[in-house]
Amino acid sequence: MTPLLSRRTFLQGSAALGGAFALGAGLAARAGAVPEAQLLTAQLAKAQIAADGVTPVMTYGLGDAVHTHLPPVLRMRKGEPYAARLVNRLDEPTTVHWHGLRIANAMDGVPEMTQAYVYPGDHFDYSFTPPDAGTFWYHPHCNTLTQMGHGLTGVIVVENPADPTFDAEIVLNLRDWRLGAGGKYIDPFKPRDAARGGTYGTVRTANWQQEPVYDAPAGGLVRVRIAATDVTRIYTIGLEGAEAKVVALDGNPVDHPFLLDRLDIGPGQRVDLIMRMPDSEGAGATLGNFRGSNPWTIATLRSVGPSLKRDLGDVAPLPANPVARADLSTAQRIPLELTATAEHTAVPSVCGSLGYTFWALNKVPWPGDTPDPIAPIEELKLGKSYVLEIANRTPHAHPIHLHGLSFRILSSNKRSFLPPPTDTILLLPDEQAEVALVADNLGDWVIHCHIIEHQKTGMTGYFRII
Repeated sequence: MTPLLSRRTFLQGSAALGGAFALGAGLAARAGAVPEAQLLTAQLAKAQIAADGVTPVMTYGLGDAVHTHLPPVLRMRKGEPYAARLVNRLDEPTTVHWHGLRIANAMDGVPEMTQAYVYPGDHFDYSFTPPDAGTFWYHPHCNTLTQMGHGLTGVIVVENPADPTFDAEIVLNLRDWRLGAGGKYIDPFKPRDAARGGTYGTVRTANWQQEPVYDAPAGGLVRVRIAATDVTRIYTIGLEGAEAKVVALDGNPVDHPFLLDRLDIGPGQRVDLIMRMPDSEGAGATLGNFRGSNPWTIATLRSVGPSLKRDLGDVAPLPANPVARADLSTAQRIPLELTATAEHTAVPSVCGSLGYTFWALNKVPWPGDTPDPIAPIEELKLGKSYVLEIANRTPHAHPIHLHGLSFRILSSNKRSFLPPPTDTILLLPDEQAEVALVADNLGDWVIHCHIIEHQKTGMTGYFRII
């Protein structure tokens, strides 16, 4: 199977492998040029996901051609302009949210808050300059459980010319599908599960394939970019048959790369690994999910060609992104409680409702995407520092994602390792954490649980930066 490799990741010495690897050209405009907008088409298609039938899917394609595969990896460059025209060829409204990118509020893709719905046959022009390098992703913020559950999740790679180069790059988009016999969809969620940890899929895939195998240079250093784009599943990532170092989490480099043992990532989160491939031709290393009592294979990486004999000890920290540090001596403290709420019927929305309310932020359940949303959790002053005192008052984990901003985890009663700046924190049951941020991006910024059933049944709010 052909791996997902980028042209710029090959070191000298890999050329001996000749045509063994398919290389994708970068998609972003280069410095100094006014970028031509990519035509990003949201469309209906059919794909072979399950073994016993063809499944109707929603996907993104580049240009006018009919696309029948997973959404493309969009490549951009840090500090360089990017533009895309979303054309909606679905039979319902949609948008694009650029998950993890700190861009202008008008480009954030939240209907009724930052932009209008993009109706069938219409289009919307996005343009921004990504300030950070790393692994990000894109998805709709409209009828999310259905649209994401039917395929609308794609990975973004923002390249930094100052990054070290590696022998190959493999991008993995991890997600489940709720499919029954013949590849047909079953109910997207169960209310009882939505009121707990969420409803799991039945077919587990990486890049829309079950247990795919990718070739990479024997003895080489491979950058593996992993995005958890599932609507529910929390993964415990591990590797057997090789070693890897974690170099970035949620798009931001770690200060000191560390060996991968077991690493939890929730929906919306990403991890970048530098993996040292086995030396022997044909030897495989298995990336697996070790959560629960029945581990399973996510993907296998198989060595090809003569060994390049790279050394994992040579892996150095990646250049840091320009995330401002909060001034803790002047920071205002804001409580944020994750709670269950009394069950009642949700407000109807153009972007779809699950019909229930189970969850809340600060005891206020989100009413849905409406022209007159609830008040913000807090109004923040541009340039000021804040500490969010987040308390998970539930017995379930919640990956809490903040749009448009990055924050640093200062403390937690459940963890000893504090990651680099992030846009998503996987809050464990009964966890209490403090996170610090600088309100350096004007606008209304949504914060929500990225278990989509929780998001759509109330665990959503927003901050307003003025």
